[in-house]
Amino acid sequence: MQTNTALNISSNLLQDVHALEKKIGHTPLHRVTHLFHKKNVTIYAKKEWMQLSGSVKARAAYNIIRHAVERGELTRQKTLLDATSGNTGIAYASIAQSLGIPVTLCLPENASPQRKEILQSLGVQLILTSRFEGTDGAQETAKTLAAEDPDNYFYADQYKNPDNWKAHYYSTAPEIFEALPGITHFIAGLGTTGTFTGTGRRLRELNPSIGLISLQPDLPLHGMEGWKHLETAIVPTIYDPTLADANYEVSTEEAHEIMRAAYRHEGLSLSPSAAANLAGALKIAEKLDEGTLVTVFPDNADKYAEIFFKIISHAVN
Repeated sequence: MQTNTALNISSNLLQDVHALEKKIGHTPLHRVTHLFHKKNVTIYAKKEWMQLSGSVKARAAYNIIRHAVERGELTRQKTLLDATSGNTGIAYASIAQSLGIPVTLCLPENASPQRKEILQSLGVQLILTSRFEGTDGAQETAKTLAAEDPDNYFYADQYKNPDNWKAHYYSTAPEIFEALPGITHFIAGLGTTGTFTGTGRRLRELNPSIGLISLQPDLPLHGMEGWKHLETAIVPTIYDPTLADANYEVSTEEAHEIMRAAYRHEGLSLSPSAAANLAGALKIAEKLDEGTLVTVFPDNADKYAEIFFKIISHAVN
């Protein structure tokens, strides 16, 4: 009897997980028309905030949760545990809340107040870690907790979990290629590296001539939440250093400048990381005589209200 009850609970959870799939991905492309004008060169960006949880991280979080449930590693009796800079945590929490799965997250203490408020409103147990250690410190804390109590936690480990990059391999890349089969370049910043790795791998298979350009902050201390300065950070296990054809650096100042310009000229309210991706795409586009470039807007400014209004105020005054 207990076995049948457990099977029913597991089956119901799996059904609930699969029902959420329609709320993940399928985001629209925005063509940049006012910030860039050059004959035969166009820039597009995926508006990833237009899905469950409001960010690109919904794709990875859903894929990680789905496959963990399918493998029996995650149940309603276990707590999903991970380290995050914010967006993946919000995605975990948004998905897990509807499934009745508890969530504990290790988060750098300097994450934006809006992100902390959102996570707490979704019922997440937050463990704040040192701002000076960033997500690297949060990862170490999560690993320790998982090792101390493996029966209570499912450690999602987004930086090592292949279901992270596979989410983009099976969803982001096909969406881009179907909408823009003439794509010549894909550009994305590196954080967990899942977006660049998964999307890049699949696009390379679909058309080996597509250029893949990764972006990183120019300094270890920077203002693009979620991005990693790989020379000084713990490099995610899922990262493939052979994939990129080139790597460009973007400064926090450049990202802030694009936040102002995108708001003023494109009508877009971008997060710092989304603006940094656009800054990188603009740099590359300027060097080309022809091409169709695609990048990703991981999220919009909703979770960065204080910094966003401070930055764009310079554009309207």
